[in-house]
Amino acid sequence: MRIEDALRLAQEAELDLVEVAAQARPPVCKLMDYGKFKYESAQKARESRRNQQLTVIKEQKLRPKIDTHDYETKKKNVVRFLEGGNKVKVTIMFRGREQSRPELGYRLLQRLAKDVEELGIVEAAPKQDGRNMTMVIAPTKKPVKRPSSATASDTDVDVEVEAGDVQAADVQTEPTA
Repeated sequence: MRIEDALRLAQEAELDLVEVAAQARPPVCKLMDYGKFKYESAQKARESRRNQQLTVIKEQKLRPKIDTHDYETKKKNVVRFLEGGNKVKVTIMFRGREQSRPELGYRLLQRLAKDVEELGIVEAAPKQDGRNMTMVIAPTKKPVKRPSSATASDTDVDVEVEAGDVQAADVQTEPTA
């Protein structure tokens, strides 16, 4: 159909002539309400963004000669990240003469992977990159939603009382700091 005829039909129907496929030969146009078309396409785009999974990579840095207590603290951070559904990039930084002993870093990364194997799997094996050795751990499960720490149900306690006619009493307790 010629453009002039299509524009005339659009004016008669009080609609807009909207080009929907410009690359096609000949280009494809439709008679429609352009405002409604823009709104629906924005809704589709918003819906597709809502269904996307946002991948966050958290990083935890270690040293090859880390103390056991410090290692446990760093491991807790890795566990927290994995429970939150995030990937974790574990980096071991070598300095000076430590660079000649990469097996120390490799053993440390293997130990960490073994300690968190129920929460995550090794996605990228340990790899030496200059002064650093890196490994990526991906979570195996969906993130766990934790309830808030102070709720009304935490302060209400049912207690059985043996004296008299009273069988149960609600006791309000003050949370301890």
